[in-house]
Amino acid sequence: MLLKALALLVPLLCALGPVSAADIDVPMAADALAATLKIARPGDTLRLGTFDYAGPIIIDKPVTLEGKPGARVVGNGLGSVITIAADDVTLTGLTVTGSGLHLDTLDSAIVISQGFKRARVVDNNLDNNLTGVDVQGGIDATVSRNRIVGHRDMRVNERGPGIYVWNAPGLVAEDNDIIAGRDGIFINNSHDAVYARNRMSELRFAFHSMYANNIKLIDNTSIGNELGFALMYSRQVEARGNLSVGDRTHGLFLNYVIDASIAHNEVRDGGEKCLFVYNVNHAVIAGNRLSGCGIGVHFTGGSEDVTMAGNAFIGNRTQVKYVGTRWLEWSGPVGDALPQRATMPTDAAAPTSLAQAPIGNYWSDNAAFDIDGDGIADSPYRPNDTIDQLTWSQPMSSLLLGSPAVQLIRWAQSRFPGLMPGGVVDSHPLVAPGTAGVGPEADRHGALTLSDTSTGRQPS
Repeated sequence: MLLKALALLVPLLCALGPVSAADIDVPMAADALAATLKIARPGDTLRLGTFDYAGPIIIDKPVTLEGKPGARVVGNGLGSVITIAADDVTLTGLTVTGSGLHLDTLDSAIVISQGFKRARVVDNNLDNNLTGVDVQGGIDATVSRNRIVGHRDMRVNERGPGIYVWNAPGLVAEDNDIIAGRDGIFINNSHDAVYARNRMSELRFAFHSMYANNIKLIDNTSIGNELGFALMYSRQVEARGNLSVGDRTHGLFLNYVIDASIAHNEVRDGGEKCLFVYNVNHAVIAGNRLSGCGIGVHFTGGSEDVTMAGNAFIGNRTQVKYVGTRWLEWSGPVGDALPQRATMPTDAAAPTSLAQAPIGNYWSDNAAFDIDGDGIADSPYRPNDTIDQLTWSQPMSSLLLGSPAVQLIRWAQSRFPGLMPGGVVDSHPLVAPGTAGVGPEADRHGALTLSDTSTGRQPS
C-alpha cells in the first residue's frame, strides 16, 4: 500500500517541472524512506518524522534528508546504514544507528562514496556504529557538528574510528564530538583538508594522520585518551591551538613530518611525554605550553632544521630527553610561525617580539636572573647533562645518582659546559611563559571534563 501511495505522487511531482524542488514528508512506516528515495527528484528535501526508518539505504541523487527530533535511521546490523552515492547530498538532524561490525569492510553509520562531491553531514547523532563517518574518496565534503559515539561494549582495538578519511581532498571536519571509538579521526593518504574544533575522548588516538599533506589541525581538544595528536609521514602540516588534557602516553606525537608549523598548542597533565619529535625536518615548534608530563619533549631520530622557541616547559619531571653528541640550539627568531598571539609579553618592561629578536623557551626549573629586564635570562640554560644521557642509555646506572662521584660530575659540568659531549642549549631562555599555549580563550573547552565526556553535544 505504501509503495502504491507513493507511486501516485510521481505524476504530480513531474508536473511541477524539471527545476522545481519539493519538500516531502516521509510517511512513518519502516520501508517508507527507501520508497520515497526512489521517487524523489534532484533538489528535493525529504523530511523524516519522529520514527525509526529502516536502513540500509543508498542515496543516488542530490537530495536532503532532514530529521525532526527523534528521527532515526536504523540499520540491520550488516554493512553501512546510509551510503551517499551522488553529488550535493545533505544529511542533517538524524540519529543513525545499527551498522555492521566488520572492520575489513569499514561498516559505518554514513559512507561518502568515492568521487562524489560536496556531501554535507551536519548536526547528526551517530550512535553505536562501528565507524561514524567514512569519507571514502568523497571530494569537498563537510562533516560538522555531529555527535559520534561508538561501541562502549567493545574493546578499543575492535572499534572503528569516529571519522575515517581516505583520498578526500577538500574535506572540512569541524565541531564534532567523538567519543568511545578506536581513533577519533583517522586519516590514511588524504591531503588538503581542515580539521577544526573537534572534541575527542575515550579513544586510543584522538587524531591520527598518516600520509596527509597540506592539512590544518586547529583548535581541537583531546581529553583522557591513550594519545592525543599523532602526525605521521606528512608534509606541509599546520597544528595550532590544539589542547591535550590527561592523555596517557603522548600529547603531541610527530613522526616523519616535514615542513610543519606546530604553534600555540598545549598539553596539560599528560602521561609519559608531552611532545615526541622523531625525524622531523624543516619545522617550527613555537609558542607551545607543555606541562605536567614525565618528559616535556623527547627529541630524537635525526630531526634537522627545527626551530624550538617561545615554548613553555612547566613542571615536567624531565624537561628534555635528547640523546645525541651534537649541540642543538633551542632559541632563535621564529618569524611568521605564530600568526596568532605573535607577541609574547612578559613581566619585563620591554617585551620581546618573536619576529624580531632571538628568543628561547621558558623552563620552570631554571632559576634565572634578568638584570636588564628584557624578559630573557642572563645566562644560557642546558636542560640535560652527561649523567642524564648515561641513565637513559643504561637505566641501571640510576642507582648511583645519589653518589658523591655523580654529584661532583654534575657540578663540574654546570661550571664548565665544555666538558659535556653535546646536547640541548637554550642561549636566550625566557623568564616567564608569556602567551605560550592556547591562551585564556581555551575556556571554550572548559565545560568538557574527564567526568562528563559521555554526554557530548546534542545537535542544534
